[in-house]
Amino acid sequence: MLYPSIDKLIEKVDSKYTLVAIASKRARMMRDQNSSYLEDTQSHKEVGIALEEIVADEIEFENPYVDKERNKFKPE
Repeated sequence: MLYPSIDKLIEKVDSKYTLVAIASKRARMMRDQNSSYLEDTQSHKEVGIALEEIVADEIEFENPYVDKERNKFKPE
């Protein structure tokens, strides 16, 4: 079984698309800076470590298209 599971990851974000965007952006940051917020990880690759950071609530993010109070999509 893969860690972290998609079920745990989806609880942290509003959609799979947001998850992919956050994980890929964080993975690029880790590749460029050679740093991680977690000391001990199961993954060896940057994307896996980024997903572990999301599950551990080490990454804060905001979706500008979602109204926080109503948790609904708001078009521009």
